[in-house]
Amino acid sequence: MGSPSFAVPALLALHGAGHTIAAVYCQKPRPSGRGQAVRPCAVHVAAERLGFRVRTPGRLRSDTAAQQAFAKLEPDAAVVVAYGLILPPAMLAAPRRGCLNIHASLLPRWRGAAPIQAAILAGDRETGITIMRMDEGLDTGPILLREAVPITGETTASGLHEVLSELGARLVLQALEEDPPERPQSSGLGQGGESYAPKLSREDGWLDWSGDSLALDRRVRALTPWPGTFTTLAGETLKVLAARPVAAVARAGEAPGTVLDEQLTIACGEGALQLTRVQLPGRGALDASLFLRGRPVPRGTKLG
Repeated sequence: MGSPSFAVPALLALHGAGHTIAAVYCQKPRPSGRGQAVRPCAVHVAAERLGFRVRTPGRLRSDTAAQQAFAKLEPDAAVVVAYGLILPPAMLAAPRRGCLNIHASLLPRWRGAAPIQAAILAGDRETGITIMRMDEGLDTGPILLREAVPITGETTASGLHEVLSELGARLVLQALEEDPPERPQSSGLGQGGESYAPKLSREDGWLDWSGDSLALDRRVRALTPWPGTFTTLAGETLKVLAARPVAAVARAGEAPGTVLDEQLTIACGEGALQLTRVQLPGRGALDASLFLRGRPVPRGTKLG
């Protein structure tokens, strides 16, 4: 039971290990892309290529027919990863070994919808995968397995996404094979204790230059490719795809958001951030050096 690309390695691992997959559940096909053509999600595409039956109920809580159809599968276990629908109690109880969730954090750190991004934004030194037996709470079920991976000053959300998706696939196979004893979550588990990672929106991507350059760097690394990070340049939205904090010092009177040199170094509330890859609407992404050849940005220019 999963929808985005993050869930595909788990499906492939279950298939490759020889598990009998009774059905694959995922979100319904939705409009996407510039043309808003209706497209199936990544798990849907992968499952059909493998020849699996795909089910895409629009809801589960109030759909007793969907709940009964799930129970009729008589599953030993359900593997749930970024599915996108809340499982009602009847479905949680149907599999003999329960519903095993692959969650992209070291629970109870970063329960919720965007744990990968939240860990980078917060400056956490590590994150990881938790295999959890689901209960009716939000990512509150007992833990079966956990494994950590480091977060460095170079870690990006896209890179962490790939590492954790493969780690989750490996750990869920281990959990199914070993059936490890479960242990309840407690505030003593995970760096920083309990925390919540809400769903992200485009508004989260606007860069506030009054902030610290290290925090702004983390925001760029955490929110690229989605929802992206943005500022304004001469009235146009400039998408910031990559950046790095530098030691440049603003002159007296140069407010946060001011361009400090010819390399797109921007004054911040503390420190400075050099933009290294950017994109204007309707244009391709460019390294800053190439961008500046076609559109010089003089020192003293103010970004929004």
